[in-house]
Amino acid sequence: MVILDKLSVHLLLLLPQQPDGGGAINALVERFNEGGEFMWPVLICLIIGLAISFERIISLNRADINTQAFLQRVKEALDEGGIPAAEEECASTRGPVASVFQAGLLRADEGIDAVEEAVVSYGSIEMSFLERGLVWLSLFISVAPMLGFLGTVIGMIRAFDSIEQAGDISPRLVAGGIKVALLTTAFGLIVAVILQFFYNYAVSKIDRLVAEMEDASIELVDALVALERGESATAEKSIPESVGEREE
Repeated sequence: MVILDKLSVHLLLLLPQQPDGGGAINALVERFNEGGEFMWPVLICLIIGLAISFERIISLNRADINTQAFLQRVKEALDEGGIPAAEEECASTRGPVASVFQAGLLRADEGIDAVEEAVVSYGSIEMSFLERGLVWLSLFISVAPMLGFLGTVIGMIRAFDSIEQAGDISPRLVAGGIKVALLTTAFGLIVAVILQFFYNYAVSKIDRLVAEMEDASIELVDALVALERGESATAEKSIPESVGEREE
């Protein structure tokens, strides 16, 4: 929130003062028009980047479930109805964890090794689904400032052309040209900061989902091993004593 507040302050500083109360929107449009044609590619980067960000956030939030509660339901289904009941529980639950579980349970009749291979393979596929679109988001984060810098360079060239045609180095002429040229860089950096915030949020969300998926997959394999031995899948695993505790 502090970053967003600072970003809002810097954005407001870019807006010209409106003595007639025209509003921030009109001021922003005025600055945008002053920036020239290179403002449009930067704006396109922002629009597409925000669309990807919102789609990823919605998808990741839908994929996020209470993993421990789901794992407990799967273990109870294994105890009560065996593999078919656990498969039904996975099929009725959304999210990558349930999909990985279902892929492993479908290979349960082939042995634990087959289950582990299926979990690893399908886990990689689910991870690629979670990361879908982030490459493009990262691209727009990099491209937006570059387009801004390019617009600044072109604007500076035009400013010097104006000075050459005028035949006089007027402070007003130089300042006006440089101001317009720097607007594209400012907006490009603002776009990159906004998209970077959403990118980092999505990456942290994916990392947490993948970690939960890996931990839950290990517990699923342990539950299947216990089931093969005739033990309860929901039985608590005893924690081995440390070397120091055994010596005592």
